[in-house]
Amino acid sequence: MSIPLIFSYLFLSPKALLIAAAVIPAAVLLIYVYRKDRIEKEPDGLLLQLVIFGAISTLIAVAAETIGASALAFFLPGGEENPKYPFWMFFVVVGLSEELSKYLILRWRTWRSPHFNCRFDGVVYAVFVSLGFALWENIGYVLVYGFGAALMRAITAVPGHASFGVFMGACYSFARASANRGDSAGSAVWSILAVLLPAVIHGCYDYIAITGSGSETGTFLVFVAAVFASAFWLVKRLSARDRFIWDG
Repeated sequence: MSIPLIFSYLFLSPKALLIAAAVIPAAVLLIYVYRKDRIEKEPDGLLLQLVIFGAISTLIAVAAETIGASALAFFLPGGEENPKYPFWMFFVVVGLSEELSKYLILRWRTWRSPHFNCRFDGVVYAVFVSLGFALWENIGYVLVYGFGAALMRAITAVPGHASFGVFMGACYSFARASANRGDSAGSAVWSILAVLLPAVIHGCYDYIAITGSGSETGTFLVFVAAVFASAFWLVKRLSARDRFIWDG
């Protein structure tokens, strides 16, 4: 195949365009957070690994969600007809499974990294893992449902995962700083919050989006706008106030 034909396929084939539509929103947000890392940029190799491992964490999440859904079907009377089903499904099975999967990858790869030396580093790491997760998930959705799904997820799901990552990363950085000071109890509390806070926000996002009727679309949009605005405000604040972890 000639070079012009290769480029023609890459840029004009429907499947390539769909993949590009799935990847570009995540790439834009990755660049944004990367540029906010003022004191010391993280190694490209480490960041690439975090994106790849974030994508791999979808497998952990799928396994956990499958087990969780089966457990709900077995233990919850009435299954999906039970009024408590949406709470358990969206906040525990989905929200907790996905955010815990991301956190386990984040902790495993970066907790003892010598590059984890600034407060904002935790935000960068968590967002890269979260967007790796979102990117892989997004490719799957877009290839099945097309450009309509790409557009909708570009303004909701992908920034949503990035926002969950911001909240996770902020708590994660405080956990690392507490550990450096020898405050093991404080580190444990911040570590738990690094999972629970994004899991609760994620659960709220899914609960409102999936259980709400058409008349509640406004509620969902207000909630999404509030989450995104809070996350971007937190990124700016933590970036502006970034310092080395050992400085307190």
